[in-house]
Amino acid sequence: MSTANPTSTGERRIPAGSYGFGNAARMEWIKLLSLRSTFWTLAAVIIGMTAIGVVTMANTKAPSADKLATFDPTNNVLAGIALGQLLIGVLGVLVVTGEYSSGSIRSTLAAVPRRPMMLAAKATVVGVLALVLGEIVTFVTFFAGCATLESSVPSPSLGDPGVLRALLMSGSYLGMIAVMGIGIGAITRHTASAIGTLVGVTFVLPALLAGVTRTALAKFFPTMILANSLAVAKPVDGLLAPWPGFALLCLYTAAVYVVGSRLLVRRDA
Repeated sequence: MSTANPTSTGERRIPAGSYGFGNAARMEWIKLLSLRSTFWTLAAVIIGMTAIGVVTMANTKAPSADKLATFDPTNNVLAGIALGQLLIGVLGVLVVTGEYSSGSIRSTLAAVPRRPMMLAAKATVVGVLALVLGEIVTFVTFFAGCATLESSVPSPSLGDPGVLRALLMSGSYLGMIAVMGIGIGAITRHTASAIGTLVGVTFVLPALLAGVTRTALAKFFPTMILANSLAVAKPVDGLLAPWPGFALLCLYTAAVYVVGSRLLVRRDA
């Protein structure tokens, strides 16, 4: 009696020790889509960002003559990104801390023993998903919000100076926040502390500093960079310009991720 050759069925087998990044990313993608919370979170991002942007634009009034030079409806329509960054950041955190709380991190590391590769796969999958979703929702919200403006209010267009740049940078911001969430989750390995750190750095601390030092220090925090540098067609005086702000956010994202990756390698699961 002849035995069936496992490779004759067309099934692709991966030799031990040669598990590649593509395989790790595919595994993370499957895990991410298998979580019901992923769909609810992404749905909340889409609905929340769009609704806030549309409502804000519907309530935007024509500026007076003395305020026309600083009038920036593009910034108004992107108001919902504040909610989007919170939800996307929490999703990034949960992708890491959820496995630690359930104990499934051991199975993940058994399948992908190279920890930097495992974390890179998580960051790539979640980051790219957040980036694509962020860009799509940003543009949809922009067009939907502009459609609700009163006829007396100057409506922005993609051809206006700074508008396209503001939309692209704002969508990219969500991708960076997702990777920051991954890094913070790897650093703390605890859901509550990771979310607390994320909220503290993005919302609480800059608000406190703004009340004490105005924009002197607060302008260097992610949410303030988003609100006053990225999501604006007309940059605000005294705050970071769009490209320096974007570069600083890239640096923050890389720093948090690198620290999380190093700690992931050094500590036991």
